[in-house]
Amino acid sequence: MTTFGSKRIVTGAKYGLRDWLAQRVTALLMALFTIVLLVQVLLPGPLGYERWAGIFSQQWMKVITFALIVSLAYHAWVGVRDIWMDYVKPVGVRLALHIFTLVWLVGCAGWAIQVLWRL
Repeated sequence: MTTFGSKRIVTGAKYGLRDWLAQRVTALLMALFTIVLLVQVLLPGPLGYERWAGIFSQQWMKVITFALIVSLAYHAWVGVRDIWMDYVKPVGVRLALHIFTLVWLVGCAGWAIQVLWRL
């Protein structure tokens, strides 16, 4: 159906306000995490492995770091997915890039969480 002689192409993409808001919320979470980490690092004392391990061995820090990892992965997914959808026209190539991106981000998040909970 056309309106006023123009054709509307529906691509099936479900991004827009929701993903714009997700980008802002995840960016805010990452900024807050950075502030919390800076406060921890700027406390008096030598900055070495023991200090870093001590910071991330606390349960509350593990929880907010876990939230950061999930936020970062979702933030990256939305951004990279939008790039693939906007600039890669062949559907097969775009699908392959989407799958590769998802596998890569899930793998990176899984690895980061494994490292975090080893401390």
